[in-house]
Amino acid sequence: MSDKQHERKARVLVQYYYRRIKQNGLSLVKWLFIAFLTGFIVGGVSSMFSYTLSGVTKIREENPWIFYLLPLTGLFIVFVYKKIGKDDGGTNQVFSTVRAKDEVPFRSAPLIFISTALTHLVGGSAGREGAAIQLGGSIGNQLGRWLRLDEADRHVIVMCGMSAAFSALFGTPLAAAVFAMEVVSVGVMYYTALLPCAVSALIASGFAATMGINPEAFHVTGIPELTMWSGLKMGVIALGCAGLSTIFCVMLKKSGELFRKYLKNPYVRVLVVGIAILVLTTILQTDVYMGAGTNLIVAAIEGGEVDSMAFFWKMVLTVLTMKIGFRGGEIVPSFCIGATFGCVFGSISGLSPSLCAAAGMVAVFCGVTNCPITSILIAFELFGFEGVSYYLIAVAVSYAASGYYGLYKDQTIVYSKYKAQYVNKSTHM
Repeated sequence: MSDKQHERKARVLVQYYYRRIKQNGLSLVKWLFIAFLTGFIVGGVSSMFSYTLSGVTKIREENPWIFYLLPLTGLFIVFVYKKIGKDDGGTNQVFSTVRAKDEVPFRSAPLIFISTALTHLVGGSAGREGAAIQLGGSIGNQLGRWLRLDEADRHVIVMCGMSAAFSALFGTPLAAAVFAMEVVSVGVMYYTALLPCAVSALIASGFAATMGINPEAFHVTGIPELTMWSGLKMGVIALGCAGLSTIFCVMLKKSGELFRKYLKNPYVRVLVVGIAILVLTTILQTDVYMGAGTNLIVAAIEGGEVDSMAFFWKMVLTVLTMKIGFRGGEIVPSFCIGATFGCVFGSISGLSPSLCAAAGMVAVFCGVTNCPITSILIAFELFGFEGVSYYLIAVAVSYAASGYYGLYKDQTIVYSKYKAQYVNKSTHM
């Protein structure tokens, strides 16, 4: 080969690598910009959302009579969604958007904001993460339209919005970044979204902190050294959490089917079941099951003592609330169910109730979301690293034992839990 040919080949190689480096650099700059923008905007809206929920909860606590407006408020929420939000598919629609099967409308953001605030105002047993996912996904999708991103990039910015909203509300940027990539298709991680989701989650968390929204943190006490016996005890508790998460998911699905079958009119449904919630709460003579259940989580983890049936009543009231038209989410209630269950059975087993409450919280979360990595990261961010061995056992056992069930019908188990093969099973069984 002549010198000229060598020179030409070298020039071609240089040009090729220059184009590759330039393309990668421009892509990096583009996604950093998009992530900062999404984190800032969604973090701001989510901070406002958090303040709103805190405000309406305080109003309800200071004026207990507001709880008796629950059925009428349910009628209003159902009416609004019938008239304005007919095509609103909730959290599942956000997942479908990521997989290019649907598109979350921008009006989902104000709808879920207002309806969730009203649900918390009147004491409905509901969380806030479903609202956060919709809020972030809807804003992210609209930003993608304004920025004229192509379809593939819009899927990523929707995940950025999900991560930012989750992070701003819970103060767990590590878990929030991974959750958006893990929850849609279990067994397949959307690593393309790692950088933008991580950056947007950190920006949103930082923004929320500057607004005075402090990250959640719990002090777990009585963590013993891991032994075979204590590990077996934790495994048994985790099996119970796996069973509980399956029961919770089945109750949510079957109750919805029963309500639609026997109370076909949505207005009659929300009125009748809303009155039933009032009656049940009056019989129980407590307001601890209203709202997301953070008060019970604190009592279980930091106090180590809750009512032995708290997990059951929280599960029942959440199912009734969420399946008749109220809005919010089931994840924080699932935290509460797991924490109270773990606390009770920790006392029975002889392990620290505080430790078992913390482990139960992430175990039930893992069972209902099928997100083991997110669950472990939540444990790290909320409880610290001291009890890591117990949290790992709880999450691993719950993930394996909870089967192919989940909160979201558009979530897909792509890779089998039990065999090294693809399965493509829906979690809404």
